[in-house]
Amino acid sequence: MPRSTNNPAAHRRRKKYMLAARGYFGRRGTNYRMARQTYERGMAFAFAHRKQKKRNFRSLWITRINAACRNNDMSYSRFINGLHKANIEINRKALAHLAWHDSEAFAKLVEIAKG
Repeated sequence: MPRSTNNPAAHRRRKKYMLAARGYFGRRGTNYRMARQTYERGMAFAFAHRKQKKRNFRSLWITRINAACRNNDMSYSRFINGLHKANIEINRKALAHLAWHDSEAFAKLVEIAKG
């Protein structure tokens, strides 16, 4: 009995990886095995870094809020605690935006947190 291969399906399967690997340097974009390995590694990094992106932005916001608090003679932890006690619910992204773009409004929040 002659050997049977499912060439159309195999070609489609490989073509998916080769299209995804367009633009890769050297053999990574032209050799199927290298292209598949590089693509799968890239997708693993992309998945992990989508999670890390959230952490990194929160860290950036906290750093900006802390810097603005220090300019107003207050620590970050006392500021956040003061906001909680004053029942002001504003997220760190918005606080960082205020600290970066509207220092007068942020200074008023610091005064509220001190009180």
